[in-house]
Amino acid sequence: MDFIVPKPIEEYAAAHSSPHSALLEELEEYTIANCDMSQMLVGRVEGGFFRMLVQLTGARRILEIGLFTGYSALSMAEALPEDGELISCDMNEATCRIAQSFFDRSRHGKKITIRLGPALKTIKSLPAKKRFDLAFLDADKENYSHYYDAVLPLLKPGGLLVADNVLWSGNVLDPKKDTDKAVVAFNDKVQADPSVENVLLTVRDGLMLVRKR
Repeated sequence: MDFIVPKPIEEYAAAHSSPHSALLEELEEYTIANCDMSQMLVGRVEGGFFRMLVQLTGARRILEIGLFTGYSALSMAEALPEDGELISCDMNEATCRIAQSFFDRSRHGKKITIRLGPALKTIKSLPAKKRFDLAFLDADKENYSHYYDAVLPLLKPGGLLVADNVLWSGNVLDPKKDTDKAVVAFNDKVQADPSVENVLLTVRDGLMLVRKR
């Protein structure tokens, strides 16, 4: 994945952001050293952004689609209140085991529940009456529009959905592959939805912030 922001600027931004916890630093190092597709790791700048979003919104319940090794989930959980809850959906057993091993070492890990299996199936099983304050979408791009349709009804009015990789290395400007076109379709879907307000940020590979009216 080629990020929109040049690497030296990304490093400068990280150096001028509040440090992440020692456990998150260890998780980042472990992921880079041991996991394929380690570029999927959210990292310090984006993780810090999510942590601040939780703090600013006062979120108590979070739904995450796409766990990987757990960096984003743990970043957000650290900002949740003690009785806060984060449900994270993922399909990869190996990376879920890595994530859980780090959650088990954090006092915030008790706030996180991993749901292994197809995310759309998991979402359908969640009680409709228990709404979420925040949702983070960072899974297979081909299903982004489907995830959006499934998650938005579970958000509280005023709730926030954040989708990652919405610039897709700049391929949204000249989509050729099916994945490129899926990201473009998602962005267009959000832009055309009168039930939300949205802004697309050029943070790393692009973040779409969607506020439910």
